[in-house]
Amino acid sequence: MTASCASYKVTASSMRSIVKFCSRSSKSRAALLGVALLFALAIPVAAQEGRRLRAGYASLSGNITSLWAAREAGIFKKNGLDIDLIAFPAGTEGMAAMIAGEIEFLAIAGSTTASAAIGGAEVFTMALINDRLLTSLVVGPTIQKPEDLRGKSIGISRFGTSIDTAARIAIQHYGMEPNKDVSLVQVGAVSSAVASLRGGRIQAAILSYPTIIYARREGFREMLDIASLGTPYAANGITLRRSFMQQKREVTLSYLKSILEAIARVKKDKPFAVEVMGKYLRTKDKELLDQTYDFAITKYLKERPYPTAEAFRSVIDELAQVNPKAKGQDPRRFYDDSLLQELDKSGFINALYR
Repeated sequence: MTASCASYKVTASSMRSIVKFCSRSSKSRAALLGVALLFALAIPVAAQEGRRLRAGYASLSGNITSLWAAREAGIFKKNGLDIDLIAFPAGTEGMAAMIAGEIEFLAIAGSTTASAAIGGAEVFTMALINDRLLTSLVVGPTIQKPEDLRGKSIGISRFGTSIDTAARIAIQHYGMEPNKDVSLVQVGAVSSAVASLRGGRIQAAILSYPTIIYARREGFREMLDIASLGTPYAANGITLRRSFMQQKREVTLSYLKSILEAIARVKKDKPFAVEVMGKYLRTKDKELLDQTYDFAITKYLKERPYPTAEAFRSVIDELAQVNPKAKGQDPRRFYDDSLLQELDKSGFINALYR
């Protein structure tokens, strides 16, 4: 990866309290978000004038391939954009950087975007790359049937992330309650969950490709493909600040064009897509890359990444269980597909697949 997170880390320490707003009182959340919004007002103009644009992501998985491909294929540059890619260890940290104006675009779960918006941030999703949670419940040898999960622990990355949500969906699918019947344990990055399984700290984990393949090789078993449940969910979208789109509409349009072009490229050119995945996932394992491609791109990558009310309604229902402010929210307030519709109606997307 050519991008660096160093510049983010310099200012991240002053923002760490912001990412905790979901677990604090409503007054504390409002105060912390107020600080973040002051940062957002103060930083973006200077940042955009003095540096290249930044696009962040928090998932090291095949689901992010189109973003990586847009850079590696020179699509961003073709569309007049000079962009650094910034990796974050968790979605909440990426959102803190977004609110602070340190990045312009963020590949992130809809739940993280909606939670921040409910808290007062001016963020929204303009395209939904994945409308299902592309994760699986992977279990150790002590779990032979769903009932065996009772009293056990499932590893997740962080509370408030899409991995957390996937775990709750899986537990509820089996008729149990999260944190009552089955414990949720934060283990950090998804890749760290396999080590936690191996060490016995947890008995199951929510994993995505390619980590699922590593887990299989160590004898762990995929119990549930959560995407196969068909639950509409705003899993992975392109998030930005409303003020940025208003002030930089053409830049935003060019970014969206680039992602759409990259989606078409990776769907039509598997060898290229596999090469890109191998670079960012830092592996040459052909079986792993082929299976990741088949799952994340062939099976679930959308040609027309429209956000939907149904996908965000699932997000709101989940957030309402822990945040009273989420109750009754109109899911349409969390996305704006006007630019996507503009490009689609112009024939831009159709032309990519001729």
